[in-house]
Amino acid sequence: MIITNMNDGHVSQVAQLEKLCFSDPWSENSIASELENPLALWLVAEKNGAVVGYVGSQTVMDETDMMNIAVHPDHRRQGIAEALIEALIAVLKRKGSYCLTLEVRASNENARRLYEKLGFCQAGIRKNYYRNPREDAIILRKEWNT
Repeated sequence: MIITNMNDGHVSQVAQLEKLCFSDPWSENSIASELENPLALWLVAEKNGAVVGYVGSQTVMDETDMMNIAVHPDHRRQGIAEALIEALIAVLKRKGSYCLTLEVRASNENARRLYEKLGFCQAGIRKNYYRNPREDAIILRKEWNT
């Protein structure tokens, strides 16, 4: 597996993965626009030239928000999400960010266990943040020394 910055050639595969993994996916145009966003950093995990996972983030000043993360269902439970998050944090540290914040569905126990393993702590709750189905989001945050 290779983790690299997302480029134009990855966008359609990332959009397909969004549709496969989420009930309210980002459009291909929205994903492509992130390539032009100076605040954005998106990484993809590739196996044999195919995108099997990705993570997207935006940094304002020195704080980063993880916008999206997904791994293809056929490639889950192989450490890909963990590797993507660790790679993202490594790049963010080099760029001067000191924290990563994210929202996760309250019912997503697998993701919550992964984030806890990686040192994220609960910072709050966003009521009815998700739709389709409507659900609260747990806000998680991880800080580090730059």
